[in-house]
Amino acid sequence: MNRAGFTFVEVLLVLVIAGVMVAIAIPSFQNYIERARVGETVVDVGDISARIKQHEMSKGALPDALADVGYGAKLDAWGRPYEYLNLRNMKGNGKARKDKKLAPLNSDFDLYSIGPDGITEASLANKASRDDIVRARDGRFIGLAVEFDP
Repeated sequence: MNRAGFTFVEVLLVLVIAGVMVAIAIPSFQNYIERARVGETVVDVGDISARIKQHEMSKGALPDALADVGYGAKLDAWGRPYEYLNLRNMKGNGKARKDKKLAPLNSDFDLYSIGPDGITEASLANKASRDDIVRARDGRFIGLAVEFDP
């Protein structure tokens, strides 16, 4: 009697191959998603920064909070509020940021996302801050803290 179909070993082999392919694909996909979130947050920080500068030009002063420029409820790609600190009067919801040499990142205002881990410290030298998306050099740099070189 000749039976058509797959043996248990053939089915098991196909499942093992499919599992290996999924194990390779999932980390790549997660990496892609994380890069997209970082990119989205970098764009947001740039847009918010431009709005803050417009506010300064029209009102003669930096806003005290992101709500003053229409971004009070804006969340980063990980669902957390953006951190902002007016360095001229120290008002806002963020902390003054410092580079690896403990020099201030900005002279006007700090604007940043605390990144995917939700943990941050004032200094970019601290490991907890390395995944933050920061604005530095008064807006000439916007990107991952780990990529900022003073």
